[in-house]
Amino acid sequence: MQLTLNIPILCAIPLAPLFGSMIAGFFGTKLGGNLIGRGACQFVTILGVAIAFALSCNVLAQVMDGFYFNGTVYRWMELGELNLDIGFLIDPLTATMMCVVTFVSLMVHIYTIGYMHGEEGYNRFFSYISLFTFAMLMLVMSNNLLQLFFGWEAVGVVSYLLIGFYYERQSAVFANMKAFLVNRVGDFGFILGIGLLLASTGSMQYDVIFSQNTALAAQTLPGTSWNLLTVVCICLFIGAMGKSAQFPLHVWLPDSMEGPTPISALIHAATMVTAGIFMVSRMSPLFELSDVALSFILIIGSITALFMGFLGIVQNDIKRVVAYSTLSQLGYMTIALGVSAYPVAIFHLMTHAFFKALLFLAAGSVILGMHHEQDMRKMGGLWKYMPITCLMMLLGNLALIGTPFFSGFYSKDSIIEAVAASNIAGSGFAYFAVMASVFVTALYSFRLYFWVFHGKARWGHADSHAHDHHAEQGDDHAHHGLAPGEKPHESPFVVTLPLILLAIPSVIIGFYTITPLLFGTFFGDSIFIDIARHPVMKELEDEFHGPVAMALHAFTSPVLLLLVLGVLTAAIGYLWAPKLPAQFAKAFAPIKTLFDNKYYLDDLNQAVFSKGLIWIGGFLWYRGDQKIIDGFFVNGSAHVVGRFAGVIRHLQSGYLYHYAFAMIAGLALLLAWVLYAYLPFVS
Repeated sequence: MQLTLNIPILCAIPLAPLFGSMIAGFFGTKLGGNLIGRGACQFVTILGVAIAFALSCNVLAQVMDGFYFNGTVYRWMELGELNLDIGFLIDPLTATMMCVVTFVSLMVHIYTIGYMHGEEGYNRFFSYISLFTFAMLMLVMSNNLLQLFFGWEAVGVVSYLLIGFYYERQSAVFANMKAFLVNRVGDFGFILGIGLLLASTGSMQYDVIFSQNTALAAQTLPGTSWNLLTVVCICLFIGAMGKSAQFPLHVWLPDSMEGPTPISALIHAATMVTAGIFMVSRMSPLFELSDVALSFILIIGSITALFMGFLGIVQNDIKRVVAYSTLSQLGYMTIALGVSAYPVAIFHLMTHAFFKALLFLAAGSVILGMHHEQDMRKMGGLWKYMPITCLMMLLGNLALIGTPFFSGFYSKDSIIEAVAASNIAGSGFAYFAVMASVFVTALYSFRLYFWVFHGKARWGHADSHAHDHHAEQGDDHAHHGLAPGEKPHESPFVVTLPLILLAIPSVIIGFYTITPLLFGTFFGDSIFIDIARHPVMKELEDEFHGPVAMALHAFTSPVLLLLVLGVLTAAIGYLWAPKLPAQFAKAFAPIKTLFDNKYYLDDLNQAVFSKGLIWIGGFLWYRGDQKIIDGFFVNGSAHVVGRFAGVIRHLQSGYLYHYAFAMIAGLALLLAWVLYAYLPFVS
């Protein structure tokens, strides 16, 4: 029996995770006196997300039957003629995002039971991830820019808490502050774009703004010759560059690996980083009218897809390899947005959410089996000891690299074909970037797989036995890495079950959904494409002859050749000739150094922005605050008054004849002035 799309049901979807978060965060921590234990905290949070997922599936079913919703829940504030509302827009785009977010979040919640077992902040972590789910749902369900911005900032704040979960570590504190500050840079552009739309349209409601898109496209930014809509779209996309980690605002995302693995999966797969992709797709009626903005998006996405993939090749931390993979795949999605293939971007967002969550959680399973070891140089041969994790990692990698018939193949190949059919400025460079990234992705993905699960075992040696974050927190018995004589072990069922459940859509969902999502009427009016100006989707539809034919055609395409070459290169370097990578690194030492230092962007940020801002702040504090404000205006005025009073007080002698003499002298001066002023007129 279906539930109707009404306000109480829709409110229950984001509020269920919120209530679970509040109960766990208050009653399960010192704040509320630890009134409930770990079992109760995990139960209420998982129940909340499970309710949200079930209701989201019901919403998707009704939306597919043609039932939409666009309404106000309540009015928060009235400012003259401006109404600031909290409301929901439920359409195919929103329903798709709701199901993806809640399903991945549910898997992460279940996985957390096993991964975070024994951790100090167990209840606090469950509270945070449920709050994160609430914030993302509020973002995707909004029908106005105000609520969108609330969800946008809320996911940023909760990500700050989660990345810095191990707040005793200096590296975690640095990472969460870095994520927070970099996102503020993007959010500054985002709020400028919102402000321009509010000033130009007088509203923050999507439908009102979209109804004026043609008028906006004909206007210029006041005081300039710049097209208003282009400026608005670029400002909005700068916000997406921060949230979705696009070059050069990508620097926070690899460092977010300081947080526990479950939140790495949630941030990188279904929440936060996908917010920018969703926002641009939602704003497609605006972006479609600015080719300059689309070209800007296309070039930024191309740089991110290719150059972040290169960095994945040289990483030794298993989580960081997957993190740079996320950056590259986000670049793919951004490229799809830049060529007006918004449905393809959302399609890849969906497939990527499943296989990227699978990869992160599988990496976490490896870390558990290796006693919290993350360095791949100290792994190898794990397939014998962790067969389920090995198979799940293989399936995730096959989906990631775009193996025919896997979900990632249908979405990635559609992006490549869309770029090939595009006429947007920069599409030539974008095509080179996506093609080169096919090889690069296959190389770093199977470098990880072969190095971790096959080849010679490099664990259990005395030099690989060291302390981890548990030891840093005071647990003298904790360590990371296997001690001599210890062997890896498969993770418990509560960890492997989410892997299996995520592997199913990672393999099959692309096959079953490509036709309705890309070439049917599924998205309807929720995404706008000007087919006359940007006929990419029409050309893809003309060339599409079903998912089976598409997969079979791939066996004759150069894309598959690049994919196979990448896998073979990884096999040669990390299975058959393990000394070869070191020789290549020595031969191409300058490039290796460049990659190891991440193009020196972190150093540039530290030297120019961080130290520069510190110098500017110090200068303003010393010269501006201390010298000018305090020294001149505050203390200076007090000093002048004091000096003046010091002189004047000598005139107050206390002798009567002194005062009489002053009065006579004053009277004489007054008479002299009167005579001087009026005597000429008398004469």
